Amino acid sequence: MQNNMQQVNQATDLYTLQLPSKPESITLLENLIEEIADKYQVSEDVFANMMTCLNEALNNAILHGNKQDPNKKVIVNAEVDGRRITWTVTDEGPGFDYVHLADPTAPENLEALTGRGVFIIKHLADQCVFNAAGNEVELLFKI
Repeated sequence: MQNNMQQVNQATDLYTLQLPSKPESITLLENLIEEIADKYQVSEDVFANMMTCLNEALNNAILHGNKQDPNKKVIVNAEVDGRRITWTVTDEGPGFDYVHLADPTAPENLEALTGRGVFIIKHLADQCVFNAAGNEVELLFKI
């Protein structure tokens, strides 16, 4: 019996960082974003969006998720598949209620110094999905 189906093989490249919960870890993530952007010829707009979103996600994981506990790690995964990059940022914290966040565009919140990170991420990534606990975010960018 002959199989007439053709299989299309698209290589999927995976990248992983295990980062200590300290602000200096952001540099390691930025280096990986630049490496991936160069390798896959990511446009400047998508590169800027990835850099902004992932900086914010990692910062949230370090500060809010892991409470800057250097014994806790933040795991960052990147999967490049065809013309998209899926990033996952996971911390060891208990998570948060991402459904009931204050609206940073509401008049009473406009002058607040914090509270815009998730709003920015949701608007700059092509897709943003949190796990049920709220300690992992998956960000998809079309390249």
